[in-house]
Amino acid sequence: MKLLSASILAAALLAGCGGMSRTASMPDAPTRTADGVLIGPTGMTLYTFDRDAAGSGKSTCNGPCATNWPPLMAADAAKPMGAYTIVVRDDGKRQWAYKGWPLYYWAKDTKAGDKTGDGVNNVWKVARP
Repeated sequence: MKLLSASILAAALLAGCGGMSRTASMPDAPTRTADGVLIGPTGMTLYTFDRDAAGSGKSTCNGPCATNWPPLMAADAAKPMGAYTIVVRDDGKRQWAYKGWPLYYWAKDTKAGDKTGDGVNNVWKVARP
């Protein structure tokens, strides 16, 4: 009976892990996953910009663009990890990127779970793991 109970418990624990993403398993990751999208430490949805070139190490959203689409900033001591890299912005500040795509918030999202920036001008998309 104890062996059966342990097997059931192990199966239940493994099944519960099936919904976890890689970002959730990296405790120091700059994002988490919720409802199939990446969210920042604030709990707000993150976006990518089609005019950025993945892997270029640069963000093309600066000045007024960055006012509407605030970047997910990386601390000075932050180090790349797994699929996360750091790009240096035009102002010299550091921004997180996921799979080479710089990550941004949308100023018009007002609460966690909002995704109102998805599809804006056909160049902004929710960031997905």
